Amino acid sequence: MQNYIHIGRIVATFGIKGEIIIHHGLGKKTALKGIEALFIEELKGSYLPYFIQQSKAKDHEDMYVQLEGINSKEAAHRFIHKNVYLLEEDFRKVAGKSSPIALIGFTVVNDNEALGKVEEVIEQPHQVLLRIEFQTKEILIPLNESTLQKVDQKLKQVHVSLPDGLLEIYLES
Repeated sequence: MQNYIHIGRIVATFGIKGEIIIHHGLGKKTALKGIEALFIEELKGSYLPYFIQQSKAKDHEDMYVQLEGINSKEAAHRFIHKNVYLLEEDFRKVAGKSSPIALIGFTVVNDNEALGKVEEVIEQPHQVLLRIEFQTKEILIPLNESTLQKVDQKLKQVHVSLPDGLLEIYLES
């Protein structure tokens, strides 16, 4: 089964030739060079591939993308507000190493206990939340200066020191 990584969403069309603007969390000014296709979630849990004709960076959070077969502003308009995904191996090629989204797939370790793999990164204004599954429950781990101890890139681990009782709150429900 393919692993799809959520990188952002389509926020607008650009020009009259069907280009779209993707607001992404890849953590660096990037274009999707070397990536053949991206996946758009048209229906919940259904990822349809679209081949990339060309892409170029706008800034650290946005990029322009021309998809094969989408040649007008009207055709591109139906994709606005849709989520965009990449295959995991393509995601690893373009994600910035220091970007929070690059932590997807890393194991969260709290006081030498492995809790689970990062399934999603939720960026908030003052902190980042890591969504993991722990003992069959979905748990949000806050990442901020008081909880984050270190990120081990080699072992693909995020070491945290969680406040007492945080895990128990999730496990009681």
